[in-house]
Amino acid sequence: MTKSVDLRSDTVTQPTAGMRAAMASAPLGDDVFGDDPSVNALQDKIAGLLGFEAALFVPTGTQSNLCGILSHCQRGDEYIVGQMQHCYRWEGGGAAVFGSVQPQPLNHQPDGTLALAEIEASIKPDDPHFARTRLLALENTLGGKLLPFSYIQQATALAKSKGLARHLDGARLFNAAVAQAAAAGGEARAEARRIAQCFDSVSVCFSKGLGAPVGSALCGSREFIARARRVRKMAGGAMRQAGMLAAAASYALDHHVERLAEDHALAQRLAQGLAGIDGLQVEAPQTNIMFVDLTGPAREQSDALLKHLAGQGVLATGLYRLRFATHLDVDAEGIDRAIAAIRQFFGK
Repeated sequence: MTKSVDLRSDTVTQPTAGMRAAMASAPLGDDVFGDDPSVNALQDKIAGLLGFEAALFVPTGTQSNLCGILSHCQRGDEYIVGQMQHCYRWEGGGAAVFGSVQPQPLNHQPDGTLALAEIEASIKPDDPHFARTRLLALENTLGGKLLPFSYIQQATALAKSKGLARHLDGARLFNAAVAQAAAAGGEARAEARRIAQCFDSVSVCFSKGLGAPVGSALCGSREFIARARRVRKMAGGAMRQAGMLAAAASYALDHHVERLAEDHALAQRLAQGLAGIDGLQVEAPQTNIMFVDLTGPAREQSDALLKHLAGQGVLATGLYRLRFATHLDVDAEGIDRAIAAIRQFFGK
């Protein structure tokens, strides 16, 4: 049976043989007592790599963002965030539900940024009529788009000048760093650190492009991480012999960062292969996520297209806007299969 080409998300990756071996041989302890050596090593590794004092290993990126926001903000506070950012739109309203922290969502510019003037205008005065504005949250990458580094510097400097903390949802931080390094002629790990150091806290996901099965890390100061550890406990995220999962994440950091460039190249290959098909508006990918808008009569063929692709062993998501994500379990042959299946559907 031919293996499916799963382009639904970069979360579908399976651990590699080397990663499985690292997991099987990981020394273990009890992380709630703070004595799991593999968890401690991972936390030290990611904190050191990104230039922070400490880090906290958590099961999910959603929980990492929740711990971050609730460690910066108290009841009656608010955070400024983009309408399409994950920590606002796709995390169940956790900060509001569990922390009584109000989001102040802003519309994105075409490049994914939030207008600096709108950020500044959204900061509330010190008045009991308003929630207290405490935090600016950004996401990089956002829908696969790389936030310009100059913008990150400007936005975070503005927030700092207004007394706001700054949090980065860096679920795909290393995708951003690889793309930024390619554009600037730099090194990916150095670029990841440059981005991270604009923020007071950073959440990094290991189970997306890096290919680990589970886990994220929240990075910040020792005092901040101590607060976040309490939130993690309340949110049910304190794990016991979590070192097997931490070992997978540590292996990913050692072996899967630079190879993200391959995923970016495959997304470009897919975009080029779909160019010129009537009814498809292809958005040129900057990293590993590519969107295709169905236009004209093709809009009514969305369900049929996805069923056709599934029948050809190609998995994708979307409705009028299809999303394709490349990752370490997709190769050039798989991308070419996807291109051929889509072209066949449209008679091209």
